[in-house]
Amino acid sequence: MHAKDILIDGYGRVREEVHAAVGGLGPDELAARPTPEANSIAWLVWHLTRVQDDHIADAFGLEQVWLADGWEKRFGLGLPRGATGFGHTPAQVAKVRVDSPDLLTGYHDAVHAQTLAALRTLTAKDLERVVDENWDPPVTLGVRLVSVLSDDLQHVGQAAYARGLLQSTAS
Repeated sequence: MHAKDILIDGYGRVREEVHAAVGGLGPDELAARPTPEANSIAWLVWHLTRVQDDHIADAFGLEQVWLADGWEKRFGLGLPRGATGFGHTPAQVAKVRVDSPDLLTGYHDAVHAQTLAALRTLTAKDLERVVDENWDPPVTLGVRLVSVLSDDLQHVGQAAYARGLLQSTAS
């Protein structure tokens, strides 16, 4: 098995968990926050997708799906165009509201499709290419892809946990 196959499987698992975390929830449930300082399910899924979109596009020299396919306008969040959620205040987290989980899954699916297309082109040598020299040691494509995958899995797990909290308090 090639490393790209493992990465494709990993990102596919993120997609499955995104759908499971938001499926069947309404706008108020997606926007609910366990505490005023906590992140909502909508924000968590939006953020993990934005980070994947931003980092994959940068690493492969692609345009972000968020901007290229008009998702920024569809979401209409009133945040800066390039916002990914890093450093968001509670007030900025509250701006990430959606009418339906379909907007979140639609954007995630579009980013996932671009990610898979990029991953399918990988060779073992590509994974050694430095994509970010701002770190010591510099970040290779392989490290960046695993880092994004790890971040995505953590955030989708948080979204699933928040969903469980909602469901336990509703019953």
